[in-house]
Amino acid sequence: MRNDEDERLLSPGYGRTFIAMSFLVATFNFADRSVFAVTAQAIKSDLALSDFQLGILQGLSFAVLYALLGVPIGRLAERRSRLGIITAAIVFWSGMTMACAAAGSFVQMMLCRIGVGMGEAGSQPATSSLVGDLFPRQRRASVMGLILLGSPIGTFIGASAGGAVAGLWGWRTAFVVMGLPGLLIGLLVVLLLREPRRGLADGLGATPRPAPDFRAFLKVVGRKPALVYVIAGGALAGFGMSSISQFLAVFLSRAYDLPARTAGTLYGTISALALGSGLLIGSFGTDWLARRGDGRWPAWGAAIGLLIAPFSYWIALNAASPVTGTVLLIISGCFLLLYYGPTTGMIQNLLEPRMRATGAAVFGMFYTLVGYGGGPTFVGWMSDWFATRAYGAADYLARCPAARPGMGALDAAHQACAIASASGLRSALMASVCVFFVAAAMFLLAARTLRQDYFVAEPAA
Repeated sequence: MRNDEDERLLSPGYGRTFIAMSFLVATFNFADRSVFAVTAQAIKSDLALSDFQLGILQGLSFAVLYALLGVPIGRLAERRSRLGIITAAIVFWSGMTMACAAAGSFVQMMLCRIGVGMGEAGSQPATSSLVGDLFPRQRRASVMGLILLGSPIGTFIGASAGGAVAGLWGWRTAFVVMGLPGLLIGLLVVLLLREPRRGLADGLGATPRPAPDFRAFLKVVGRKPALVYVIAGGALAGFGMSSISQFLAVFLSRAYDLPARTAGTLYGTISALALGSGLLIGSFGTDWLARRGDGRWPAWGAAIGLLIAPFSYWIALNAASPVTGTVLLIISGCFLLLYYGPTTGMIQNLLEPRMRATGAAVFGMFYTLVGYGGGPTFVGWMSDWFATRAYGAADYLARCPAARPGMGALDAAHQACAIASASGLRSALMASVCVFFVAAAMFLLAARTLRQDYFVAEPAA
């Protein structure tokens, strides 16, 4: 039976407060990520890095501890205060973002990026679990879509504001400026949000039940093939999405001979419009179709977007002008992001309340290792390889360590380096989006058993 506090937490007013605060957390989570992407070219030049090293900093170094800590933190969130975990995570990742400003070498920057990944590992599983306890099944994908709108807004803020600050005062100042707001957000979480009891929105009884152990979670996963395919499809889609997001600002700078500030603004605009439209259409659209038609639409919608996205990206990455390229990249990103909101919603709907944080953490682990860990690292390595072939000499990396844009103002040797560097990155990004075909196949396989695998709560006694 629900008490007055339960009713308050399930009220529309508190729901809006929770969504707004979770949106802010997601916003500065992604702002802290994107500030590196928009300053990557300056960091590459200042620290004399290769694209492969840049890929490690943007991907693998961020991903390793994020992935390794995600599941333990998710298990902790099944037993302890999820709001406490979120608050600690925000403060830690914001502090490590500011610490990036002091890095003077590849190794130092890598350690700071590892720290950012450690902090951000605590946010998503706890937030997903809270959504499952505060909102009914038919609204979870939509609510997650609204919360995840913080990702395009954060990306835009990190890219535009971070790029502007970097253009005026350097990339180190940009990291400090983007890290500071997270400390205030952590305080607001403590003041405005309250911890709901487990299974509240599912109508489960108020008697506390112990969280199932990880072996029990694995048994549930083994009985639900749809859950396995959804996690696999989301992780593979993350490989391509992270590849694009972490190198898009660098690509725009090289391909169209743009200064870092202009490339950063374009990157932020593309990301905000593509992510925002894709998240909203995918989340609300598949929820609407599932309520009025077939419960498999979340998986079908994700697959449709992922099947279209590679063709759209291949055209966009070869656009002749920045205006055409920007429009096509927005459209491509919209198709791609149709998968994300439904994926998070399906994971919550396939699991019982005390397994949802673990499910989100397991998805986050694979998404981070495969996506952030593999995607940018793969693109960086392939970019160097393709650029070497385009340059026509094996010592490309020795001759072109910075690969700066600005071809028109440089001599023939520097122009050759810049052309090879842009060509190499374009080819690497075109190769990376092929993974979307495999991801789409995973979601189509998930659709076969999705309806019977959904969690159905037993009525409270």
